[in-house]
Amino acid sequence: MNKKETYDFLDGKNIRYEITEHKAVFNMAELAEVDIPYPECDAKNLFVRDDKKRSYYLITVKGDKRVDLKEFRKSNGTRPLSFASEDDLKSILGLTPGSVTPLGVLNDKELKVTVYIDRDFTDPPNLMGVHPNDNTATVWLKTDDLISVIREHGNEVNVVRI
Repeated sequence: MNKKETYDFLDGKNIRYEITEHKAVFNMAELAEVDIPYPECDAKNLFVRDDKKRSYYLITVKGDKRVDLKEFRKSNGTRPLSFASEDDLKSILGLTPGSVTPLGVLNDKELKVTVYIDRDFTDPPNLMGVHPNDNTATVWLKTDDLISVIREHGNEVNVVRI
């Protein structure tokens, strides 16, 4: 699903969202240089896999948070974790580095990816800023709506304290 298809998908689900178009950004430092309307709600996404390459996870936290993968593993009962390869990112989520987003899970035809969203996103204003499968824009939508569409797609979503 490309950027336009992502917008069409959200429109088809009657999900309200706001778009901020911007230059391509590949990390949180580059996003910090962009004028965005809700910087406290921007998301950082980590696509990781276990040491046996059997389980894949998308971890989504607020942009200013650090994720300790060892602590995450202990808290969520996973095997040892490391970042998934660029090839895995492309083949499973249809994404390129810098464009990782929970909306990419909609490209996961085999439902391989388990999503973990930091509970902080459920606090008011219950808003997340994520890429629309392309790192030249940020889509602002309600956290509950995003969780709903991912679950409806068939992927497991866990809202946890990270």
